[in-house]
This record gives sequence, C-alpha cells and structure tokens, in this order.
Amino acid sequence: MGTFETFPSENLRPAISKRELVRRLEAALPEQCVLHETEELKPFECDGLSAYRRVPLAVALPENEEQVREVLRICHAGRVPVVFRGAGTGLSGGALPYEHGVLLGLSKLKRIVEIDPLARTARVQPGVRNAAISEAAEAYGLYYAPDPSSQIACSIGGNVAENSGGVHCLKYGLTVHNILKLRFLTIEGELLEIGSEGLDAPGYDLLALVTGSEGLLGVVTEITVKLLPKPVKAQVVLAAFDDVTRAGQAVADIIAAGIVPAGLEMMDRKATAAVEEFVHAGYPLDADAILLCEADGTEEEVAAEVARVTEVLEKAGATQVRVSRDEAERLRFWAGRKAAFPAVGRILPDYFCMDGTIPRKQLPLVLKRIAELSGQFRLQCANVFHAGDGNLHPLIMFDANDDDQLHRAERYGAAILELCVEVGGTITGEHGVGVEKINQMCVQFRTPELETFHAVKRAFDEFGLLNPGKAVPTLQRCAEFGAMHVKRGQEKFAELPRF
Repeated sequence: MGTFETFPSENLRPAISKRELVRRLEAALPEQCVLHETEELKPFECDGLSAYRRVPLAVALPENEEQVREVLRICHAGRVPVVFRGAGTGLSGGALPYEHGVLLGLSKLKRIVEIDPLARTARVQPGVRNAAISEAAEAYGLYYAPDPSSQIACSIGGNVAENSGGVHCLKYGLTVHNILKLRFLTIEGELLEIGSEGLDAPGYDLLALVTGSEGLLGVVTEITVKLLPKPVKAQVVLAAFDDVTRAGQAVADIIAAGIVPAGLEMMDRKATAAVEEFVHAGYPLDADAILLCEADGTEEEVAAEVARVTEVLEKAGATQVRVSRDEAERLRFWAGRKAAFPAVGRILPDYFCMDGTIPRKQLPLVLKRIAELSGQFRLQCANVFHAGDGNLHPLIMFDANDDDQLHRAERYGAAILELCVEVGGTITGEHGVGVEKINQMCVQFRTPELETFHAVKRAFDEFGLLNPGKAVPTLQRCAEFGAMHVKRGQEKFAELPRF
C-alpha cells in the first residue's frame, strides 16, 4: 500500500451519519444507483494507480444531469466530501475515494447528444469513451484528435479533468485545445455553462481553468468538442538508434528543422522488447531506442515531410529508417506504442507510470539521469515518451507485495519528477497530480502560488468538499515535506538524490 498522507481539515467529516446519507441518496436516485455495502464498494477503491486504495462511505451512480445535481446538493447540505470518477483509468490517484465521502460515478452518462458535421462539433456526456467520439464522427469524415493510450476505455469527462493528451498532441494539442464548451455543476448544484461554440467567449477563460482542475472545482456534465477532417493520408517514419541520448537529440533536430509532425514518440530498448513480445509491431529489437514520427495531410504534404524527416534522422545518426508501407503497417506501429503500458505490466506485477514534462533540449541529459537513477534505486525502468513535446512516461517496475520495492519505486518516481523541475520542466504533462505527485507540488511551487491555488479552490468550493487531499497540497504538508527533505539530505540517504 502506498505511503502518501493528506492533511484534511476537521470540517471534512460529514455532518450527517452514513445511514442518513444513504437514505437521502436512495430517495434521490433510482434503485441500484446507490451502493453502500463493503463488497459493493471494493471495486471502486482505486483508479489506475492501484498502489493506493481507499473504500468510500457510499457510491452514487446517477443516470442524468439532474440526478448529479441532486447528489451534489445532498452532499453539500450534509458537508459530505465528493470524489467523482469516470472510467477509472487515471494514473495519478485522482479518482481515489475519500473514506468519509461519496464516490460520484459518471459512467452512466454516456450519451452522444449531437454531432454537427457543418460546425464540426460534438456534444457528449462525460461517460462517453474517448474513442467512441471518433467512431461516431467517422460517417462524416471527421474525428476527435486527442488520443490517450487508454482511449478505448477512458472517458471524455476524465480527459477534461486531467487535460489529457495522446500521441498526436504535438500537432493537434491537448484536451484544452480541442473543446469549446462545458456544462458544469458546482458543489452547491448550480449549473454553469462555460466557453462558447464560437471561436472565443466573453470574460475570463474559465474553460481553461476547469480543464485539468482534477475534480477540485466542480463536476462536468456535458462537453462540446471540436471535430477535425480526417487527413487524406498519414505515414509513420520509424527510426532506430544505437544510443538513447542520440535519439533524444534527433527529436530536438526535427523540431529545430521547423517540422511539426502529427506525432513524435520515443521508446527505449526495454519498452520495445516488452511491446514486441506483446503486440508484434515490427520494432527492431537490437536498437537502444526507436522514434516514431508521423506525417499527415495531402499526398504531396506527406511525401515532402517524410523526405525531410528521413534526412534529419539519417544526419542524426539513425542506424535504420523505415517508412510505413500501408495503412495496416502504420496502425501496427502505433498499436505497439499505445500498448506500451500493458506490455510492461506483463514483465513485473506492478509499475508506476510517471508523467513529467521537460524542455526538449534537456531530453538527452534527463535520459542519462533516469538510467543512473535506475541503478541507484535498483529497479528496472522502461521509457516511453511523447518526445515531441517533452512529455516523459518512465515506467518504473516493481512488486507491490514487497514493501521495500514499493518504497524505492516511490522514491525513484519522486526523483524523476524533481529532476524535471530542476531542468526547467514540470511535474505533470497529462496524468495530473492526484495523490501521486502531491509532494512534488511543494517543489514546483512556492507558498504564494499555493495560496493562490487555494483561493481559487475556495471561490468554487468554500468548504473544500470536492476531491479533498488531491492536486494542491496544504502549506502544512509542504512544510513537513521540506523538513523531511532537509533531514534526508543531512543524513545523506542514498535513496534520495539531491539535485
């Protein structure tokens, strides 16, 4: 079990009993939409970060927006904390339940309300799967661009909460760049519409504020997303390198050449070996690293970009360069990349999928340090990167049944995140902070910045009932974390690097 701690305030204890809470929820929701027995609650005890688990007081599974509103009103009146959950695929513990609160599941809100092919938009409920949007829009020659690796399972509501990206986010942007409008309920049950179906909206950009807010500000009940025309053609260039840092430099060379690929991904030898055994994507197993670089557009645009990319990669020292011969091979190359997480999960029982972002120019240095840290913490690490925008996903492998391995894995992950900050990056790119990275928020931000975050939280959620203990640490927590850091530095703990 993970070792994170939180510092909830006393007012997060419900003002009503569990019995009374369940009675009120059952009066507001249809039969079978309220779960409160232990065996019913256990399946909701964690999200994709399974090292941390908690059982909530109750689970509410509303079927429409009005029922969501009623659940929030009940919880606000009874001072009951609320954590909302989509598909549960998150990797930072953002949907970890609060043991004295309600888990609000939105999986039943899964209707595609409308597709407007002329405006190139779709209105969808938060429980709709990411991939289902493109599947529904395909008849119109359109698709939804953000494509997280978990897109066959993850929900669009969760994508909004974490501001998810995907392998094509370099060219087409993150979730925040691909949504236009949200319907949004506050903890009091007040319904707001933020954003606009036009190119801009009046007033402050609340759409950007809510996107990526990790469930701390309110509950999204409908999302209007942008749809794009499907490219005429797409091809992937696969390049192999005999040195990881050389592959990292090749990424910088592509961007420096003024090329903006649709996707630019990197995998090291451990990751490609795991993937090849699992998916048989056709990756070269003798390479220390591979790059996948996709060009899309018209036939002429793709041909020109593939030629330029190939030239840059060969100059950068690629030992092999291959271009996908047809659509089946292109999809197979991407299937391997998107299966990296489950493929690594077949090697050892558990892994932490880290998520930090760095300036692209620092990629060779950071790759070198991650390898050194692997030896220091005595744990294997496979590296999978959204290399084009500097978003790192080191996969730290361990056995959670061994407390020492879990402890070392947590330290290793923390060291990687703090390295990202040291080189001018951030502790997250698309997975969010959740509980996994909450200590590193104390490294990334100073006290005045954290106070501002708390002020924004209070403006939306006066009593701190939404997703307590996540994303933004208390100042007390940061003080204790800082003291721990100093103590470990003085004692020269080998497991805790000092940058």
